[in-house]
Amino acid sequence: MRRLLEILCVLLLAALVAVPFIQVIMRDVFGAAIVGAEELTRFLLICTVFIAYPLVIDSGENIVMGELREALPPRLRSMVGMLISVCAITTCGFLAWVTVDNISANLKNATPTLKIPFWLFMGATAFGFAGACLVHLRHLRKPPQAQSSVTL
Repeated sequence: MRRLLEILCVLLLAALVAVPFIQVIMRDVFGAAIVGAEELTRFLLICTVFIAYPLVIDSGENIVMGELREALPPRLRSMVGMLISVCAITTCGFLAWVTVDNISANLKNATPTLKIPFWLFMGATAFGFAGACLVHLRHLRKPPQAQSSVTL
């Protein structure tokens, strides 16, 4: 599953770069802009960010306060880690639920230019938060080993 998500993210990123590039070439070289290119770019950006979100969490590359946590006594460090995990699970689960609820209330809506269905447009967001919630749940049993954590 992880490999499939990685491949999907690479393809989305390639499309995210290609659409504006093609738009610039079409507009400047051929004098004809592509209708809906901005909307498609926005859609691809949302998909790329939210589909990659569980992968970032799974690899432990999300922003953490590593030095602050490591300075705590082991027992307090464990309690803070558990509190952070519970908060992350609660937040991601809640946001996934709110997104799915929002999608279900707007099933007939679509984007203005390309008519991308609202459920597809917001589906990546629901997927990202639900996936993040599941990854955080898995991390309760086995925390990630980050290769290079970004710390504050």
